[in-house]
Amino acid sequence: MKICLFGGTFDPPHIGHLLIAQTVCEEELFDKILFIPAYKPPHKNDITAVEKRVDMLHLAIEENPNFDISNAEINRKGISFSIDTILSIKESMNLTRDNCYFLIGSDTLLDFHTWKEPRAILNECQVIVAIRPGFRPSDLAPWILHRVQFANIPRFEISSKTIRARWVEDKTIRYMVTLPVWEYINKNNLYS
Repeated sequence: MKICLFGGTFDPPHIGHLLIAQTVCEEELFDKILFIPAYKPPHKNDITAVEKRVDMLHLAIEENPNFDISNAEINRKGISFSIDTILSIKESMNLTRDNCYFLIGSDTLLDFHTWKEPRAILNECQVIVAIRPGFRPSDLAPWILHRVQFANIPRFEISSKTIRARWVEDKTIRYMVTLPVWEYINKNNLYS
């Protein structure tokens, strides 16, 4: 089984997340994209409660048989370090480096060298990168650049940060999130 781990805060999960995941799934012939909502991301503060982010993620992916959610970081509690999650999921699913991939955005890749045990991540799984607008590979250290795989997928300019800001400014986020996620944000008065 060829699995792609896709971690993030998903605050909220948006069409860009879904399009990237589906496109990567098709291009790389993954059996499953495993969305992993962070319990407490090490580089972010002031995020929506994990229960609400998980609810939205379930609503966003519920109709796609290629997508699933892992509660590995939620169950572990504490700060969500990717290396801990990768090792945990590899063990629980009996994965090897050959069939375990880790999907990140190129914006995140720029900070990859500051992560907990970045070289171990590269050794434990194959890192696949979705390129975001404005990314320049020349900004990366060679030890990272030569060990990652860039996904051959379209670039999407949607971010959770932009969606939250638009909501606060009373601007539409229609078509940026799925309708069930939009309804959940509205019903629970998130981002106000």
